[in-house]
Amino acid sequence: MLRRGRTRRLQRVACSVLLGGPVYESHLHSVDERSRLGATARRVARGVARAVVPGSIVAWRGQATPGANGRGTRVALTFDDGPDELTRAYLEVLAQFDARATFFVIGERCVAHPELVSAIAAGGHELHPHGYSHRRFPSLSPTALRAELAVTASLLPDYPRRRPLVRPPHGDVSLGSLGTCVRAGFTTVLWSRDSGDWRTTSADDVCAAFEGDCAPLEPGSIVLLHEGQPWTLRALPRVLRRLREAGHDLVTVGELLDG
Repeated sequence: MLRRGRTRRLQRVACSVLLGGPVYESHLHSVDERSRLGATARRVARGVARAVVPGSIVAWRGQATPGANGRGTRVALTFDDGPDELTRAYLEVLAQFDARATFFVIGERCVAHPELVSAIAAGGHELHPHGYSHRRFPSLSPTALRAELAVTASLLPDYPRRRPLVRPPHGDVSLGSLGTCVRAGFTTVLWSRDSGDWRTTSADDVCAAFEGDCAPLEPGSIVLLHEGQPWTLRALPRVLRRLREAGHDLVTVGELLDG
């Protein structure tokens, strides 16, 4: 049972995180407490947000529908931060496993590599904005954020039957940035399984997020991965093999949200 003072501090931290803010040192009394309560507050905030925020505003996972073979379930792999010089290698691995994925791409890189945008689309994958400049959405004014959304979307294929999707850089959101995205017609897509490939340079570490003591992927899971990382590329065949062995259908986020 948390002491009353500690509980109040946890509530303040959870509210800050839920609103997209940082864990301020003034909320907590020590480095250890900042670490311990900060992690707890993030879990609380995520749980609260998932319970109360409509899926048309923020999506953490898709619908839990059976896979095409009737045995496994559908999950979606997502790749942030491309396109870049490793994109074609990622596409080759995905093709080997007949897997479709969703690429959240940076507008500036799409301008520099339009041929890679075309290659991703030709492989049957989805492309959606990840910002134009990769600046954190809460740091942008509403006007600047709307411009980033519009310009990046204009560089990508259109999916007229679906609501446009966006993933904020670093997964960083605030009520203001979420509101701007909603008013611009976008659903913000986060994730339910983090591969952790952004905090390592080891392919084994990436694979470990899908193996061993890690819980199996839940139905409708959206998985966070990144482009441009040799260790993620090296891990990808093993990850895909593991997911196929578990019977999962690897679909796009759009398909997952459509049910």
